[in-house]
Amino acid sequence: MNKKPLAHRRPGRRAAVAVGLALAVGLGVSAQVPAQASVHAPAKVSTAAPQSVNGTSGQAVTRVADFYGAYIDAKGDYTDPDSTLATALRKHYLTPDFAKRLTAWEEKNEADGVLRAQNVPAHWTVTDNGAVGNGHEVIVTLTYGSGETTQKTKLFVLLERYDHIADISTTSNR
Repeated sequence: MNKKPLAHRRPGRRAAVAVGLALAVGLGVSAQVPAQASVHAPAKVSTAAPQSVNGTSGQAVTRVADFYGAYIDAKGDYTDPDSTLATALRKHYLTPDFAKRLTAWEEKNEADGVLRAQNVPAHWTVTDNGAVGNGHEVIVTLTYGSGETTQKTKLFVLLERYDHIADISTTSNR
């Protein structure tokens, strides 16, 4: 049996307690509660696989996914939609000629031409559809609604050779 006093057997623990006490006094009570809660809280175990998104600079499908993701985020914040950002994204990603045609389509149809709807989708997927002439076609599938009441819209997005969106339609350019 070890006859040494407890203080001599665990000097590291004693120092850690002293440092913790000094930090608690220095930081105040408000810092103690979150620190204590995080130390004693059980770890949450997730059974779902982590989600990942891949992209490659200069790849058509990545460029369209970036545009639609940012555009939907800008339009979809119902408490504070960012129309300035949505306009800037359109200016950056769309060809000037297509931007004019899209504006005319929107006035005629009273809907957002990028989304082909008056509201914002809950989900979207972007799929490569291959080369078309000197450009590239990407399929964007937008899902509106949730649960059992969903509606899907399939859009065909044509990128010109310089990676600007030259057309969005409901039919393929193939």
